[in-house]
Amino acid sequence: MREPTVVGTESNGGSVGSIAQSPPPQALLERLKDYGQEDAFALWDELSPDERDHLVKDIERLDLPRVDRIIRCSLRSQGLPVAAIEPVPERSVSTVEERTMDERERWWKMGLKAISDGKLAVLLLSGGQGTRLGSSDPKGCVNIGLPSGKSLFQLQAERILCVQRLAAQVTSEGGGSGSAAIHWYIMTSPFTDDATRKYFEGHKYFGLESDQVTFFQQGTIPCVSKDGRFIMETPYKVAKAPDGNGGVYSALKSSKLLEDMATRGIKYIDCYGVDNALVRVADPTFLGYFIDKGVSAGAKVVRKAYPQEKVGVFVRRGKGGPLTVVEYSELDPSLASAINQETGRLRFCWSNVCLHMFTLDFLNQVANGLEKDSVYHLAEKKIPSIHGQTVGFKLEQFIFDAFPYAPSTALFEVLREEEFAPVKNANGSNFDTPDSARLLVLRLHTRWVIAAGGFLTHSVPLYATGVEVSPLCSYAGENLEAICRGRTFHAPCEIGF
Repeated sequence: MREPTVVGTESNGGSVGSIAQSPPPQALLERLKDYGQEDAFALWDELSPDERDHLVKDIERLDLPRVDRIIRCSLRSQGLPVAAIEPVPERSVSTVEERTMDERERWWKMGLKAISDGKLAVLLLSGGQGTRLGSSDPKGCVNIGLPSGKSLFQLQAERILCVQRLAAQVTSEGGGSGSAAIHWYIMTSPFTDDATRKYFEGHKYFGLESDQVTFFQQGTIPCVSKDGRFIMETPYKVAKAPDGNGGVYSALKSSKLLEDMATRGIKYIDCYGVDNALVRVADPTFLGYFIDKGVSAGAKVVRKAYPQEKVGVFVRRGKGGPLTVVEYSELDPSLASAINQETGRLRFCWSNVCLHMFTLDFLNQVANGLEKDSVYHLAEKKIPSIHGQTVGFKLEQFIFDAFPYAPSTALFEVLREEEFAPVKNANGSNFDTPDSARLLVLRLHTRWVIAAGGFLTHSVPLYATGVEVSPLCSYAGENLEAICRGRTFHAPCEIGF
């Protein structure tokens, strides 16, 4: 710990120390003044030596030039006019109805081949706590009430194991031997990192090898008042918040994981959010489509359910401009309800559900571009501070901030009942709860079992129950005939090997 400066005065033949007269470190104070943040030391004289030490270290950990650039660029960009939006061109979207069986099979095999060659990594955005679900654990630890009791993390890990096995089978059928493991990069936050690591260790990585999982933390950024000053959480600590799921790009760059991916021979990155119970992690069909199109960025999309649905949608920004996402709050109601007379769909109908695919080259470009541009979204929040709840800004980037940088983007429609079961709100809420996600999983898996020749009995109405198929058995409903044909299962139950 730093020793406090003691100012000596001769009095009655002795030396008296006065901590209150010990000034803040001059060089650090001057640096704060350069950026108009000297108020961080406003209560210095009231702090104990330990608190002063804590404050100095807290400030020294900040990259002040970078933080200042982000604050200034973000405040300056607020309220600036943006280019008009156009609907996504039809040629940029692969819709469910237009895909042929031959295309799906070709993409599936192409994706499995790339996976067996070690070209795919999976990138999980897992910085959030389950606070809205009534838990302080990382969201991925949530058990949504399936018969197996598996957490979101376990479901995703087992889907990776299943895809690895499918890729190995393709390799052996083609005369090759072995298959590369899919490397799983998991972005945590300062609030979830330790608990996430311990959860994986305690569950022996759910059958994965420990060296195929890499944890890294997203960054934090100071919360600021409306005039750009740091908000102090305590007299000796700057209030900070995670920098949004778009912080993944700078975190990958600063932790040198983009170089790590290159060293492993990875070319494609499948990126998704943790709170989707039906996410098809490392989907071979989507990967094959992405490779076939030769694009830099891709996204799975679901059709918007109704005009006022609170989801962001993909649009084209400006005449012939790049594809990007507009949040529902930014979309004019008349545009939100406009119909495309040729297709009968909403003109702006392709919802973003945080299921993305990128090339490694593009991730490098985005990490550099976003850092240079330094524009963050400003979220007005009540922030705990030394003055109580202070209204100020949290600064965040979003995962979809990458798309305007893409020279080419392709969208891949999926059915929400097959791939999108969000877990965002506590049971008892109107939507996106563990209960609603559980039912979506059970209903989908019930359809798989019946399609494979199985039968169900149930003591409660079937719409309120169903069966769960272990991801270790089947990734997307394939290979179930040997397990299910002619057999009867009593719902709810888990079907395994």
